[in-house]
Amino acid sequence: MKNPQALCYNKFRLRTEDFFLSCGRGKYEICVGKQVNFIWKKRKKHEITDESHHFFFIIILVPIVMCALTFYFFVGYKTKSIGEKYGLANATYRTISNNTLLLNAMTAEEYDEVEKTAKSDTSMLEETDYLAILNARLKKKQSFIAVCENGTIIYNGSAELSSEELENELPKYGDPGANSQGGVYFRNEKQWMVKQVDYENVDGKECSAFIVTKTDQIAPQITGMARELAVVTVLILVFTSLGLSLWIYRGVIGPLGQLKKATQNIKDGNLDFTVEPCGVAEINDLCEDFEEMRIRLKETAEEKVEFDKENKELISNISHDLKTPITAVKGYVEGIMDGVANTPEKMDRYIRTIYNKANEMDRLINELTFYSKIDTNRIPYTFSKIHIADYFDDCVEELNLELDAQHVDLTYFNYLEDDPVVIADAEQIKRVINNIVSNSIKYMDKSHKVINIRLRDVGDFVQVEIEDNGKGIATKDLTKIFDRFYRTDASRNSTRGGSGIGLSIVKKILEDHGGKVWATSKEGVGTTMYFVLRKYQEVPVS
Repeated sequence: MKNPQALCYNKFRLRTEDFFLSCGRGKYEICVGKQVNFIWKKRKKHEITDESHHFFFIIILVPIVMCALTFYFFVGYKTKSIGEKYGLANATYRTISNNTLLLNAMTAEEYDEVEKTAKSDTSMLEETDYLAILNARLKKKQSFIAVCENGTIIYNGSAELSSEELENELPKYGDPGANSQGGVYFRNEKQWMVKQVDYENVDGKECSAFIVTKTDQIAPQITGMARELAVVTVLILVFTSLGLSLWIYRGVIGPLGQLKKATQNIKDGNLDFTVEPCGVAEINDLCEDFEEMRIRLKETAEEKVEFDKENKELISNISHDLKTPITAVKGYVEGIMDGVANTPEKMDRYIRTIYNKANEMDRLINELTFYSKIDTNRIPYTFSKIHIADYFDDCVEELNLELDAQHVDLTYFNYLEDDPVVIADAEQIKRVINNIVSNSIKYMDKSHKVINIRLRDVGDFVQVEIEDNGKGIATKDLTKIFDRFYRTDASRNSTRGGSGIGLSIVKKILEDHGGKVWATSKEGVGTTMYFVLRKYQEVPVS
């Protein structure tokens, strides 16, 4: 079974963020900023994904649409061209794709003329000059005219077929199959379509006029049109493939080149560059992850540089701060050895000074030891329920004895209405109070030194205020006093000592308690340190 106290403390930690909404708005705004940034990245990612999908569909649909439009306009153009070539008015794809309709339409005008002539003046169909002119027109349409009288060919407009062949192959007078629709075919090496007009001449002889057309003549035109259409389609596909290749290059090869260059920069130790998101969704995700990795590597490198700088500063601080009390101890010990302390009073003063300097070094070493635990997150905590009013009564009583010896007036005000309980480590909270008070005493510049401690109830929290009447802190330094190794005394006055990590320890301990610390100050008047601890509340364990 889980420890109820641990559950209560977890609840206590979770609810601490409520206080940050009111007292720590800056942190809340940072959280909101990160959330907004995440939403913006997610929206941008979706936009890039949608753009990639749209482009993909364009790549697929454009060739289909272009092929369809090409087929429509190209076939229309070729149909018109074939119609004009063969004298077809209002030629359509249906007309040229149906061989019978096309061939019939090609010679319809000449057939009508022959038919009218046969009804009005049959003698014209016996005149060679007229038939030659008519045959010349028909030759342009791969056709010719033949006239038969009593089964004998009297006019043959063909250069390929002999009159004897025509007499054997052409339909007889009165054959109902050869009409204006060209329903009769005959063949030798090629197929021919026959349109027949029967009539009787002035002598009463049975005559027939035939318009004969090659049936295979249109195939080359259709084949040529199909060939040209295939060429155009191939060109469309080629250009589409080029577009797709360019898209792949820009969406994949380009970003990969950018990533390769970024990898080389990281290899060379250069982290001052940016990997821009680009390309298809997956490559864009990779670029964003790579950029995030670069940012983290840069932050780690900067932290390492800062860490090394802090360590060097720490070594310098330790050297300086240990040298001062050691030099003092050494001087007083030499004085004792040389017999300078020749009276009991002087000897007592020398020994007390040596003792105080030893305590100063011990305190410095303790701070450094605790700092090492902070740096590795190994601070030992023992959380328990603490009645805050009783706890501060004891702390103030103990502090009062120490501050009296240093001629500092301590005043304690308890403004709590009830007896709240907090979950905290008593020893570490005491360290917080001692560090703040010690820091206040270091920078007091007035003859009458005063420290006030106040407890206030602020909703779900207990607020502790520690006020001094020291020299105060400049506004530019106020936000930095909780940074490690930061000291407003740049000259490191040896009379004040300290490692510069006391307030950073305070901040770390309070953050681990789910609390917060801040300060207000006015130069020449004094400084007030504030920190809060969440009240303990019973939470039912289900």
